[in-house]
Amino acid sequence: MNTQQIDFWKGKFGADYTDRNTFSVEELDRIYADQYGITRTDMNTAFIKEFTTSRVLEVGCNVGNILLNLQSIGFDKLYGVELQHYAVKRAKTRTTGINIIQGSAFDLPFKDGYFDMVYTSGVLIHIAPKDIGKVMDEMYRVSSRYIWGFEYYADQYTEIDYHGNGDKLWKANFAGMLLERFSDLRLVKEMKHRYLKNVNNVDQMYLLEKK
Repeated sequence: MNTQQIDFWKGKFGADYTDRNTFSVEELDRIYADQYGITRTDMNTAFIKEFTTSRVLEVGCNVGNILLNLQSIGFDKLYGVELQHYAVKRAKTRTTGINIIQGSAFDLPFKDGYFDMVYTSGVLIHIAPKDIGKVMDEMYRVSSRYIWGFEYYADQYTEIDYHGNGDKLWKANFAGMLLERFSDLRLVKEMKHRYLKNVNNVDQMYLLEKK
C-alpha cells in the first residue's frame, strides 16, 4: 500500500525530521518537562512500568527515542518498525538489544498476536483519516493483549497545518476510535496532558486491553 503521506515521510522532509528529532533519554525528558510539566520517563512509568517483561512493538519508531526510554526503565523485549530507511539506519547505530526493522504500519511483518503490547507515539496523527482504520487493524492484529498510545487529542477529527503542508497532520480521539472499532477492547487508563505554554493543545496517553 502506498499513500501520499508515505511518500512524504520517505523523502527529504522525513530525513530532515529525523535529524531534528534525535534525542537521548535525558534530552527527551527535558523537552517533555518543559512542554507538559512531566518527563516522558514519568509518563511511561505511570502507565506501563508493570509490563517490563512484555514483548513490545513500537509502530513508527523513527530513531528509537521512546524505545530507548523504555529500555532505560527495564523493558528488554523491544521491537520497532519504521518506514524511513534513513531513520532505521540511524536507530540501529544508537541502540543495543532493540530489534528495529524497516516496514510499514499498513502491513506489519509479524504473525497474529506476536506482541504483548503494541504502541504508537506521535504516529497516528500523521495517518490520513481514510487510511487510519488499516493501521489500527494491523496494530490490533499483532497485539495479543495491549494497545498503548500517546497522540494529539481532539474531540473531533481536526486537520492541522504541518510546516506549510496540508493533509499531513491531524488530531483526534484515537483511543475512542480504537474502542469503537474493536468491541473487545476496554480502556484501562487514560491521561490528558495540556501544554504549559498553550493550554488549548492537549495530548492523550491511553492504555487499552483486549477483554
